[in-house]
Amino acid sequence: MIMDLYDFKKPENTGQKIEVQPQINKINVKSILNKHKKRDSWFLSDYTLNPYYGCSVNCLYCYIRGSHYGGNITHKTSAKANAPDILVKQLKKRAKNKEYGLIALATSSEAYPQIEEELKLTRSILQIINRFKFPVSILTKSTLVLRDMDILKRINENAILPPDLKPKLKGGAIISFSFSTPDEKLARIFEPNAPTPKERLETMKKFKDEGFKVGVCYMPVLPFLSDSDKQIEKMVVLAKNYGADSILTAGLTLFGEETNDCKTVYYKIIEKNFPEILEKTKRLFGDNFYPTSKYQKDLAERANKICKKYEIKNRF
Repeated sequence: MIMDLYDFKKPENTGQKIEVQPQINKINVKSILNKHKKRDSWFLSDYTLNPYYGCSVNCLYCYIRGSHYGGNITHKTSAKANAPDILVKQLKKRAKNKEYGLIALATSSEAYPQIEEELKLTRSILQIINRFKFPVSILTKSTLVLRDMDILKRINENAILPPDLKPKLKGGAIISFSFSTPDEKLARIFEPNAPTPKERLETMKKFKDEGFKVGVCYMPVLPFLSDSDKQIEKMVVLAKNYGADSILTAGLTLFGEETNDCKTVYYKIIEKNFPEILEKTKRLFGDNFYPTSKYQKDLAERANKICKKYEIKNRF
């Protein structure tokens, strides 16, 4: 059940306006920790965990719009208010059975939306993850993750890794940052509520300097805008210069045909800002959610070649 709460601030002096400030939408969930059938080959995760439903970052290409992951909710954020209590029960059982595995936080929403600064829900969840000694992988666009470096350090030092991951991972925390472009102007169009690419890179560097395994997720790459060899190389060079241990590259996904679905929204943005590539973008996707297999294969081959050139891994 979603609860819309409001805080009425009483004016101290006569003549002052009464401000009505919307607070946080809250929902209760039955489960918060999701177990994969098999380990994710890209992110090495065995579990996923999303403290929030929806995402205030609201990137205009976000696959959540129109997909089965959450419909048209990207602009509305709800906190899973009872998540800490549920997580204690779930992790206690998993730890008792020694079912340790990397928890991916978060996969279908931002773990650090604006309301996290006040609510500290993700911080509470990280404290519980540390309590039960599970490793964690965070993928974010936010600089707020710096606030939780103290807890993440403890997770990095104390987490119990699955035996087969011990040779691959030196610590129990991976901090990664998501990019669709290294270009500041382009990012402002498609990611208007996100920190700039430079701010994300600087945040990543701070974690690297503290001994964390860090990475760049160059996804989704935007067709005909950020997918050229020049743009990929620029992103790879920036990632390496700021300390990334790896860079993962993947293409754009566009779901749905309704007014607020990501395919419709994305095409409108392209038509407004880059009309010269609209028709070939539509041809690239056709009636599908994904670009052609030929495009995806070519993108992967070019990205892998550039990664090899600069001696940076293209996998965690």
